Amino acid sequence: MNKVVRENYPASKLPAELREGIAIGASVRVTIEEEERIPLGREALLKSLRAARENAPGVTMDEAVARIRELRDEWER
Repeated sequence: MNKVVRENYPASKLPAELREGIAIGASVRVTIEEEERIPLGREALLKSLRAARENAPGVTMDEAVARIRELRDEWER
């Protein structure tokens, strides 16, 4: 896991949402840690795939054929 620490960092350089409640002229210690990624379980993955399919924009057969022809023509040039 990656971790970055900056000592005596000027509060004025922080984004507004992080600077809230801190004096502009203050110095701060900034610690940034990468969050651990927890892999999706089987059920969560299947749920995510189903949701993606349900919300995916569909295309007509004519649109699909036009896209394929465009890609094919691009490779033939």
